[in-house]
Amino acid sequence: MQKKLYFVLSFLLVAAFVLSACGQAPAEEAPAEEPMVKICEVTDAGGVDDKSFNASAWKGVEDAVADLGVDGKVLESQQQTDYEKNINAFLEEGCDLIIPVGFLLADATTAAAAANPDQLFAIVDVDWVVADNVANLAFQTDEAAFLAGYLAAAVTQTGKVGTFGGVQIPTVTIFMDGFYYGVQYYNEMKGASVEVLGWDPAAETGLFTNNFESTDDGRNMGESLMDEGADIIMPVAGPVGLGTAAAIQERGGAWIIGVDSDWTLTAPEYGDVVLTSVLKQIAPAVYDQAKKVVEGTFVSGVNLYTLADGGVGLAENGEIANITADLAAELDTIEAGIIDGSISVSGE
Repeated sequence: MQKKLYFVLSFLLVAAFVLSACGQAPAEEAPAEEPMVKICEVTDAGGVDDKSFNASAWKGVEDAVADLGVDGKVLESQQQTDYEKNINAFLEEGCDLIIPVGFLLADATTAAAAANPDQLFAIVDVDWVVADNVANLAFQTDEAAFLAGYLAAAVTQTGKVGTFGGVQIPTVTIFMDGFYYGVQYYNEMKGASVEVLGWDPAAETGLFTNNFESTDDGRNMGESLMDEGADIIMPVAGPVGLGTAAAIQERGGAWIIGVDSDWTLTAPEYGDVVLTSVLKQIAPAVYDQAKKVVEGTFVSGVNLYTLADGGVGLAENGEIANITADLAAELDTIEAGIIDGSISVSGE
């Protein structure tokens, strides 16, 4: 009797459970995750680890990956024929924002933007691509380079300083212009006659390695300038300049001025010969564009970064940290004058 009762109770419990389960509404499916925003960089020659503008742009992408939860990708261009190919590869991949890095990618970017009006681009070091889907990230680097030129003129022991470029394009020569006119401003203010080797902005002639890759060319150019008496050299040539730094370190008696990033951080092996670096804050600019895409606030047009907004400047690391208080105060005064317009960085 007890077994029968136990069986009946068990049956009733199972039946109640089944009926209860059948009466429940089906569980809702989890909402599909939105696709991750994809930020894609196309480098210029020199690669993503060039310790210069390609690397700075990638740092901006990496920061966006870490902070904004986007997906970051990069394609490295080995030569100019890779520009269009790499941009097209990212078009096919469905990137939300394509970031071409450098003046030389302007033509390929312009063509791609025209053919793909719904694709967003943010091109680094360009200020003339006019399209509703392109943001231009440009930097007034002659302002910071002017300060570097004044500093170089103030600390040279030989009365000669030098500069050279990778390729003679505006985003390179703008550094050299500022450097040259900063030296001239020092000469004017101090009644000095410090000479600049490697660049004449009036004639637009100077020294160029015609590439952004060969450290051997950088070494040779640095040795040549030191042979002519330059004891401070500013190479505007990406990784090429690391060859110059090596030559200076080996020979001694000279300083190098880095460009784009703080060379005491990106090339610490040469930190002992770095006077300062002319900073171009590409990483924050790229990060800002990625954030705008995530937020849906992307705006085309020119974004110009200057001394006034901290988009360019001089690094505080290097031998600059050991200059006299008087010279540091002079640089601060000149910076203020550039910002308020009372000092021209173009020699006018």
